[in-house]
Amino acid sequence: MAMASHLAELELKHRNLDEQIEKAVASPGVDDAQIRRLKAEKLKLKDELERLSKATRH
Repeated sequence: MAMASHLAELELKHRNLDEQIEKAVASPGVDDAQIRRLKAEKLKLKDELERLSKATRH
């Protein structure tokens, strides 16, 4: 059950990053580098979610 809660936490973080990215893109004064960092972090979370999901299916 610990794995399921960890996956849920990662999914929540992923959704939160998506919201942060949307807000940052909509804000005219946000630095492009900040948006790139958020997108990179979101991608890392996505990769981790996929890796863990595959590990739990086997």
